[in-house]
Amino acid sequence: MDRPPDATIDVPVDQDTIAATISRALRTGSGPLNLDAMGDVAEGLRGHIALLLPLAREAAGRLWLGSIEGHRLRARLDGIEQQYRRPLAPAPLAAHVQVQQLARDCQWLLARHTAAARR
Repeated sequence: MDRPPDATIDVPVDQDTIAATISRALRTGSGPLNLDAMGDVAEGLRGHIALLLPLAREAAGRLWLGSIEGHRLRARLDGIEQQYRRPLAPAPLAAHVQVQQLARDCQWLLARHTAAARR
């Protein structure tokens, strides 16, 4: 499976922008389901995931390969990558569910990144 592009070293993680995109994505179901709006939000989330996922994989690489924690983390990251690569569904409800999942994955990646940055 292809990997997302490595995060550029000079690109800082803008936690406020990422959090705002996540918040916007989680609100997509509060009104009529608009595929264009969901497509825009999905692309924003994909951009954030493309930045955060390589950082998370790098951190996961420091864990012992045979550990349960390492296995669980790698499996979660693989699942996020699969979801990240999936094109937006053409049906409004399916697209809504997909955007919600991308938002939750991005939220999880951001939380891990924030916690690691505090260490």
